Amino acid sequence: MKRAEPAPGEPPIAPTTNHRPKKTSVRLLAIDIDGTLVNSRDELTEATRRALRRASAAGIKIVLATGRRYSRALPLVEPLGLDAPLVTASGALIKHPLDHRTLFQAAFERSLLCEALTIVERAGFEAVLYADSYAEGFDFYCERLEAARPELADYLALNPGCHRLWPRLAACPPEGVFAGFAMGSRQEMLALHHELQRHLPGALYTHVLRSPRYLGYMCEIAPWGVTKWSGIQQLAAEWGIAPEEMCAVGDDVNDIPMIEGAGIGIAMGNALPDVKAAADWLAPTHDEDGLAAVVDWLLAGDAGGDE
Repeated sequence: MKRAEPAPGEPPIAPTTNHRPKKTSVRLLAIDIDGTLVNSRDELTEATRRALRRASAAGIKIVLATGRRYSRALPLVEPLGLDAPLVTASGALIKHPLDHRTLFQAAFERSLLCEALTIVERAGFEAVLYADSYAEGFDFYCERLEAARPELADYLALNPGCHRLWPRLAACPPEGVFAGFAMGSRQEMLALHHELQRHLPGALYTHVLRSPRYLGYMCEIAPWGVTKWSGIQQLAAEWGIAPEEMCAVGDDVNDIPMIEGAGIGIAMGNALPDVKAAADWLAPTHDEDGLAAVVDWLLAGDAGGDE
């Protein structure tokens, strides 16, 4: 079992009592962005920037794995100064930021996508669909800009010029869609998640989360098996890195697969309870430069220790 919180008196990064990682050399560090890489003010601090450069200089591969769209994750790469691929849209699109080359794009079978969109529309929501179209100047499709729901209206207002209008989106979606989402209250999105899973079991990977940037919650929709962890595994296989040689750090529900899959899974101090329960170790919060503390711990050679 894994423990959600450290016992009184334990250091900020603490091993669990009966799931302590074995001593290993970490060769890949997978990092969530919101709530992990950046703080509550959406800032990449100098302490975190320096820490990741030290990790890279020590030979650790850095992979950013985020629910963000590619265009929203891209601005964080330049200040880091790293040659690091971006796992975006919760694993559905992987691109190399130096030349915008696509390394992986999930395949959404068209009839399945249409069924999912019918369920979303029947529940009273409008979908936003992602496409690998950064080079064309946009990265998502929507049916209209005057969204009926305030949560989606807020999202569209905060992402001007990133869209392409597509009338009858649910009835006739565009080609090349690899993921999407609907927006509403937490209760509404949880209900939509359960409805999608009830009607299309084993066909979709869905989860509900909230970005600190937006008012509403998102029910994210992708083909079954597409997660941040699946994207990280693809990159790691090319580099010859085994799961036990990876460390994954995150704070939200879409981070759980990579936290559970990596040899060392770390939850930020600000993580949701389910994420902490899935982790081996607990770091300080994103407002306390928790990721920098993780890097210091890894580079100190204390990754696990002997039983």
